[in-house]
Amino acid sequence: MPTIETLLLANHAEAHRGTLYLMGGGWTVTTRRLREGAAPPVNHFGIAATVIVPWTETGTRHELRIWVEGEDGGTPLMQVKTAFEAGRPEGLPPGADQRHVLAIGVDTRFPAAGGYRVVAQVGESRRDYPFRVNDRIVKGPPEPS
Repeated sequence: MPTIETLLLANHAEAHRGTLYLMGGGWTVTTRRLREGAAPPVNHFGIAATVIVPWTETGTRHELRIWVEGEDGGTPLMQVKTAFEAGRPEGLPPGADQRHVLAIGVDTRFPAAGGYRVVAQVGESRRDYPFRVNDRIVKGPPEPS
């Protein structure tokens, strides 16, 4: 079965031709500016994942699910399901595993400061990536747009 090899957060993440491109990758704490009395802002971040697909599972369709939830579980704040199929490129030695890469841009509103986690699952393989959202309270009138 395929296994989640890598799961991490970044300020921005892209996947092109089997390669991940990350800016500000690997963070575990984000601090948002929160105007006193205002609703929490939308946070933008990237989620990057790699999945190892065994030789015997190439050419088979798999479903990868990624979601963000509170540290105690509950209803996901966001979730994505995607299907993928790893092929066998020309010249690949028999028995070689394949790596599937994925990057997702996320815009979500965290309801409160505290602990959260990104979860990725493909088949029986699951990986969690815990992180924290901190607030920096800003007082005074709103900034002009």
